[in-house]
Amino acid sequence: PGWLRVDTVHQGDPRDGKAGLYHINAVDTVTQWQVVGCVETISERHLLPVLEAMLHQFPFRIRGFHSDNGSEYINHRVAGMLEKLRVELTKSRPRRSNDNALVESKNGSVVRKHLGYAHIPARGAPAVNAFLREHLCPYLNHHRPCFFPTVELDAKGRQRKRYRYQDLMTPYDKLKSLPEAGQYLKPGVSWEHLDRLAGSVSDNEAARHMNEAREKLFG
Repeated sequence: PGWLRVDTVHQGDPRDGKAGLYHINAVDTVTQWQVVGCVETISERHLLPVLEAMLHQFPFRIRGFHSDNGSEYINHRVAGMLEKLRVELTKSRPRRSNDNALVESKNGSVVRKHLGYAHIPARGAPAVNAFLREHLCPYLNHHRPCFFPTVELDAKGRQRKRYRYQDLMTPYDKLKSLPEAGQYLKPGVSWEHLDRLAGSVSDNEAARHMNEAREKLFG
């Protein structure tokens, strides 16, 4: 774990000449651990603090940061921040949308599902970011199961991905299932702490609390 796929999601068409806020979506390729943040604009002033805070939310050390060719990520300020954290920066190839397919699929199945397509004013970014950090991300990583593919070879020797129900698990369960998983945890992060977060409420209660917080935010 620790190799992230990152993308930007714009929330709604401009209204009264003003753009809506932006979501930053980051997904680990191995565990599907997901952290979503929110910014008023994708300028360096707004993006860098939120992006760095997002990286610190992952319980394991970040090794790689892969994005598309957007200038919000491919610039000296982001590269400098990642270098300070000893994180490798890579980008997708031009016109190769599959290079970032994992995070783009999560844009629809997670970000759009829970936050929709409607315009949200940029001034609401701090409140939305707090909702993401305190409610949506804990629900996604400790309570929402994901499919993890099993790669098999067919009769012609080609690789085929099979999505089996017995391989369905949360990102946290996937992290714990890795061989010698403790070696990946950041200093100061323990299984006891993560177990308390995961077991503090049931999956259904976590979903209910998350939905209630979202209704309160947008109600």
